[in-house]
Amino acid sequence: MATLARDEAFARINLLRSPNIGPVSYRQLMLRFGDARRALEALPDLAGRGGSAYRPAPVARIEDEIAAVRHAGSRYLFHDGPDYPPLLGELESAPPILIVRGDAAIAARPCVAIVGARNASAAAVKLARDFAAALSEAGFAVVSGLARGIDGSAHRGALTGAGGTIGVIASGIDIAYPPEHAELQEQVANQGLLIAEQPPGVEPLARHFPSRNRIIAGLAAGTVVVEAAPRSGSLITARLAGEAGREVMAIPGSPLEPRSQGCNQLIRDGAVLVQSAEDVIELVEGFAGTPRSTFRESAADFAFADTAEATTEPADIAGLLTRAPVGVDELIRQSGERPAAVHLALLELELAGRLVRHAGARVSLG
Repeated sequence: MATLARDEAFARINLLRSPNIGPVSYRQLMLRFGDARRALEALPDLAGRGGSAYRPAPVARIEDEIAAVRHAGSRYLFHDGPDYPPLLGELESAPPILIVRGDAAIAARPCVAIVGARNASAAAVKLARDFAAALSEAGFAVVSGLARGIDGSAHRGALTGAGGTIGVIASGIDIAYPPEHAELQEQVANQGLLIAEQPPGVEPLARHFPSRNRIIAGLAAGTVVVEAAPRSGSLITARLAGEAGREVMAIPGSPLEPRSQGCNQLIRDGAVLVQSAEDVIELVEGFAGTPRSTFRESAADFAFADTAEATTEPADIAGLLTRAPVGVDELIRQSGERPAAVHLALLELELAGRLVRHAGARVSLG
């Protein structure tokens, strides 16, 4: 694409930071209005039709954010820019804007995510480091979340090879978490690539970690879980990788070790058992979008409204919605309305704060 004009870049940041705007609504607005400046102008009217007054994010707040991004030595990557990670861009929920430090070209290499327990065993920590070092030496970029345990070990192992490493954090780009990984995070930023979705200054809240995990899964052709307890964040990453149609791999462990139960369950559910970096390379080398792992079915496709239908009137679907999530495709079937009309109605309700979007193209009343 051509170089993004400065005022359009500013408007895009302003749009994404405005109330009730997420990746799906951002993309819908961009498709409908063509650019962020016109989308911003339309927000009050759209939200008003959804039943609520609306004010976009204050311009001064965006100016402060941009200054903080520059002060941190970082920069923005936009969803349609040449440096935006290609596999991540395939996700329905791909972040429209990333904040990065380091070499963005690393994300264009074949990527493998390595995740696992924070309180990992010594054997698992060594496995993660060895796997990461071998994958990086083979030219793969290793993606992880800079957490304690498996994540940190994976980054350290990958830094020794040519493939490099990508750290995805749940905070602003200027905040190190956990604090003891401040030096490692700086090393990843200087020698690899550091990615944040949150603006500078934002602390890593619990709700940010699932969002961070979807980026980890989305960047990679495959995700390896080294050690994980049931219901851990690593299993969320694996599930998201499976929904995105990527390889899901797990290292088996003793059934007597609680920290191995998550990996063993993944294998039982269809993840591929791997015991060496060579096993991982065989699975993801030349990944063409059809995983051999059968862990979880892919999420339903999300049909975005066509820009040619920008004059469509919104469908009357509020009566079909409850607090229980329902698929957008089901709303289209039950309402008998055109997809563009349903999407517009959902957008108006979301901007008014009355709609919540869920994974798998599902929505509910907020």
